[in-house]
Amino acid sequence: MRPPVRGIALVGGKGIRARPLTLTTPDYLRSKAAMRLVGRSLVEWAVELLRAQGVTDFRVAANGSENRCQTKAILGDGARLGVSVHYSRPRFDPANTGSGHATLRCLDHWDLNGLALVFPTDSVFDFDLAAMVRRHRETGASVTVATVPRSPAEAAGKYGVLVSGGDGIVTRFAEKPSMESAERLARGGALETNAGMYLIDCQALRMAARRPALAELGLRRLDWGGDLLPYLISAGSRVASHPIARFGDLGTPEDFLRTMREVLRDEYPAISARMWPATGQGGGVRIHESSLDLKDEVSGRSLAEKIRDGVVRIGPGVRIGRDVEIGPGVVLAHSDVADGVDIGEGARLHGVACGEHSIVGPRARLSDSVIGTAVEIRAGAVLEEFCALGDEVSVHAGVHLRGVSVFPRLDVWSDARVPDGACLVKPSDVLRWSHRVA
Repeated sequence: MRPPVRGIALVGGKGIRARPLTLTTPDYLRSKAAMRLVGRSLVEWAVELLRAQGVTDFRVAANGSENRCQTKAILGDGARLGVSVHYSRPRFDPANTGSGHATLRCLDHWDLNGLALVFPTDSVFDFDLAAMVRRHRETGASVTVATVPRSPAEAAGKYGVLVSGGDGIVTRFAEKPSMESAERLARGGALETNAGMYLIDCQALRMAARRPALAELGLRRLDWGGDLLPYLISAGSRVASHPIARFGDLGTPEDFLRTMREVLRDEYPAISARMWPATGQGGGVRIHESSLDLKDEVSGRSLAEKIRDGVVRIGPGVRIGRDVEIGPGVVLAHSDVADGVDIGEGARLHGVACGEHSIVGPRARLSDSVIGTAVEIRAGAVLEEFCALGDEVSVHAGVHLRGVSVFPRLDVWSDARVPDGACLVKPSDVLRWSHRVA
């Protein structure tokens, strides 16, 4: 009997592209692994989905105290999830030069052999691990890269692109090519893009790490996509590609919302199977029973009664968490509402991720926006075109924001006229667009 596949979670980086979603305060990092999607943290989703495919031994290759400590606060030793979890040493961090370097160092530290799946913790996925293992063994590869097809426009400047021969062995890797290069590589078709998951032969990579050229790279920078994969291909290691069913990037607010909507449309069956069942009204609507029973203070009626009588409209593609109070006249579509949220009379949410214990005031209109924890959006405010509000932000009555990012704990006053696409980082940024005097 072959030994089971281990999981190696990559938990690093500072989540610059995803800010303010990756900040708990203006100056404290929220690990990307701790970001929540439809009720669970991303790292918890990853462990759950892999455990369902037989992976029970997990190693966390972390970089930075925030990433390590927040991941450990979620997973602990893994017993709650029916797995075991071990963490990289804090003393590794100062010399860490990238995700590839962290992986190689941890392989030796943990004395790993056999197969391991290296996976990101800022994404969600739906794939068949057994099929990937078969592909890996059939090709005799030292690394098999999970891939998803994307157009040149989708891949250019954003994703690594693999070029494979007829035998599935990768002959070239281009990290985030230009549009011109992406179109040339595509040759009129789709591109194989790197999903950031690697099935590896641990012993083969440990041997490769001892080569002087690779050791030299590790002294400067050694990321998986930009450095380690190109090195392995150029050095003659067998690197194979394997297409997977679904991969959802959550690295920016726009990516987060796109992936959230795909999940709510049940395009990730493995995730759908682990959410609570749909209510039966159609359209992929999931509402926790505590919210169905909760009465709002305006009408005094439960959400179940208001849905039955058409007083509120919910769906398609909506998940509502625990103890959510929804007033009359509310319209919700393609949105995820976390636990403890209050949504006032006549508010409309379309394509919105709303964090725990937030308040959406009466007649507020929100579309294509991500709302952090404990945010207050007052009456009549409008957010649209990919706004992102950090935790504990307050948006006052009548404010209209388009494509604006607001860092945690800032107040956007009613008299503020914030330009489209602005990023508000500190109180003086808000003051700049207001009629107030400091």
